[in-house]
Amino acid sequence: MDCTESDRGSRTVKRPNGSHTVVIIGAGPNGLSAGIVLAHAGLNVLILERNATIGGGARTAELTEPGFLHDICSAVHPLGVGSPFFRRLPLDHYGLEWVHPPVLAAQPIDDGAAVLHSSLDATAEGLGNDAASYRSILEPLVADSDQLFRQLLRPLRPTLPSRNLLRFGLRGLMPAEAAARRWFREEPARALFAGMAAHSVLSLEQPGTSAFALTLLVAGHAHGWPFPKGGSQALVDALAAYFTDLGGTIRTNVEVERVNQLPANATLVFDTAPAQMLAITCDRLGGLYRRQLSRYKHGPGVFKLDYALSAPIPWLAETCRQAGTVHVGGRLDEVAAAERAVIADKHPARPFVLVAQPSLFDGTRAPEGQHTAWVYCHAPAGSTVDMTAAIEAQIERYAPGFSATVIGRHTLNALDFEQHNPNYIGGDISAGSNHLAQLVARPAVRWDPYATPDPQIFLCSAATPPGGGVHGMSGYHAARSILRRLRAS
Repeated sequence: MDCTESDRGSRTVKRPNGSHTVVIIGAGPNGLSAGIVLAHAGLNVLILERNATIGGGARTAELTEPGFLHDICSAVHPLGVGSPFFRRLPLDHYGLEWVHPPVLAAQPIDDGAAVLHSSLDATAEGLGNDAASYRSILEPLVADSDQLFRQLLRPLRPTLPSRNLLRFGLRGLMPAEAAARRWFREEPARALFAGMAAHSVLSLEQPGTSAFALTLLVAGHAHGWPFPKGGSQALVDALAAYFTDLGGTIRTNVEVERVNQLPANATLVFDTAPAQMLAITCDRLGGLYRRQLSRYKHGPGVFKLDYALSAPIPWLAETCRQAGTVHVGGRLDEVAAAERAVIADKHPARPFVLVAQPSLFDGTRAPEGQHTAWVYCHAPAGSTVDMTAAIEAQIERYAPGFSATVIGRHTLNALDFEQHNPNYIGGDISAGSNHLAQLVARPAVRWDPYATPDPQIFLCSAATPPGGGVHGMSGYHAARSILRRLRAS
């Protein structure tokens, strides 16, 4: 809505009774996390959600057939189970139960599969001649993983880094394709590393992509790659229940279009993309800051398929049948070529495909004897191309007969994702490109990335550090920024 339009028809949100009010726009994991911290501090917190259900990128619904529960966006949460913030909350008292598959992740290749186990030793032993190299790279990071994640999942500060953070940074800065070839001699280890690095949604030739691979590998060995029993909605519902027990309020079906719908003296917190915050706040934010946010870059989109299946995916490699996550992309050079094509705004003939198969380990996801599969690939921003055939051809390479198990499909292209969730501009589910400069200064060059030039307005979405992923840390840090400002005023 243009900021010069009249206010006729806009819905004003009433300020709750009580002490200083905080209004959070968006009930995703970060909005809920910010709300928990602020409500725990005694503030009067109201969360507004435009949709009928809360959750943002962590929602679960019957998308294909009755009784089949599918995660609409995020599904597997290696950073969620290890989140320094989530681990402090009594979420198990509110129904959250983590399901840990026996194999964390697998990547089929022509002669078998590369496998990520929770055990570092078991993973290394499966990598043959690259076992020693894998151990030398991962062991120090895993041994100090708690401190490492506390440092990684926060804004960058010009402080003296720990030895392990320095080690992580020097290795993580390398382009993943070059690092895989330098560190490993054989294809299983190279492919495994490439599949992890592809979560960056960048070309594997770009600096910093190794950091994504190292983060996911360390997370797996430290905490696993689990998913919530019943779907990602269970995590969100647990956060919401704890928040309301602290006295917070959530209102759904409330779309905020203009800042003058909100209480005049409230602190406003946006769990949105920067563009949505700018549109809603109109001229409240300074010119320099607005120009910085207008240059904020979004990454490629995704094409997603949810399947109702009559049987488990018939992977040729037995370890893939025991894995919660399967990376389908083949060898290092194939994964790199697929991601390079997407960055060049092309649709790869052989895309890198991410598959989650939660119903193998969680009987609540599908009717007895049947299964679900959560599948997506990267695609150019705003793409409306149907990638179903290309995705299924990739899966059939390593699971012949897969198509015969399909009894229902649900598709979302990149543009569908943006229409489903306006924060996913162009279908960018990471809430912003992960290129190196933007990871360092996200979403703008500021000492406090959550605060804006207006002392009443804050940003807490994945467009702030530490970025994408269901971990709640952006919301946690934004809330702490708010508390510091309120105490100083």
